[in-house]
Amino acid sequence: MFTAMRLAAVLTPCAALFAGVLLITPWIGSTYVSWERVWDGLSPDREIFFEVRLPRIFFAALAGGALAVAGVLFQAILRNSLATPFTLGVSSGSSLGAVLAIWLGLDIVVLGFPVVVILAFVGGLLTILLVFAIARTRHALPALTLLLAGVTLNFIFSAMILILQFASSLTQSFTMVRWMMGSLDGVDYSKLVSIVPVVLAAIGVLLWNAAALNPLAAGEEWASSRGVNVRRLMTIGYFTGSLLTGAVTAFSVPIGFVGLIVPHSIRLIAGPDNRILIPASFLTGAAFLVACDTAARTLLAPVEIPVGAITALLGGPFFIVLLKRRKGGLLL
Repeated sequence: MFTAMRLAAVLTPCAALFAGVLLITPWIGSTYVSWERVWDGLSPDREIFFEVRLPRIFFAALAGGALAVAGVLFQAILRNSLATPFTLGVSSGSSLGAVLAIWLGLDIVVLGFPVVVILAFVGGLLTILLVFAIARTRHALPALTLLLAGVTLNFIFSAMILILQFASSLTQSFTMVRWMMGSLDGVDYSKLVSIVPVVLAAIGVLLWNAAALNPLAAGEEWASSRGVNVRRLMTIGYFTGSLLTGAVTAFSVPIGFVGLIVPHSIRLIAGPDNRILIPASFLTGAAFLVACDTAARTLLAPVEIPVGAITALLGGPFFIVLLKRRKGGLLL
């Protein structure tokens, strides 16, 4: 049962975890940074802290929170416990756009953004519209058709990416692989400012519709009988989650696993109410990705590990432990 006390009981430890991670991780890195020198504004400590680490950490927090919330959303509207932010092909569409830009040698900046980022976002946006056009019927937006359309486009775009890699030079192929492996290096405040409005607006829309997502878990007919406009909710959910995923993927490249393990971890602990799951998943996903990115940039420094590999290596065993402790399995 949803109550303010229950919401506070779940969000308080999530917020504490998030705050703790944000306070600790800026001081961790291959180069020692003194808080006294940062406070006094002395170089290079000030530049490392404010210009390199903080924007990257804040961006990782936004990306992790957005991917976790998108995972909650897609698991709800698709009624599939294995759904992730990348299930519906948005990640593959973004990757295809970025790979195409690399293959064409478009190493230029337009309006302050690299063409790779622009084409990645355009690829994700076109994928969103294409999947919607394929799945939409006159009176509904069937979850199964939506899922199948997304999975099919995933395979098609993956094949096109492989063809472009095969036709690329060794340097281009290496750049493509590096991009798709997932990394948050090169983040600055301009990227942060660009993605903040998208993420906050999407989270606001989802929180507003969170209560209506709960009956949808029992099926579209049940949700309709409870007064939910299913087609409207599915459309809002699909576009909101896809735009979240597309924006994050374009600016930070594909980072898997966050949208799967974080929502299920919170669900196993706090239950299936989306009014609790959405804010709790955002806070936990943000903390999780910041911690993973910190490990990625420090474990083998000066070599940086792709953060997508860290999310799987750290998140997978933790999620398995949660599943083993709860013998009943996933709460859907």
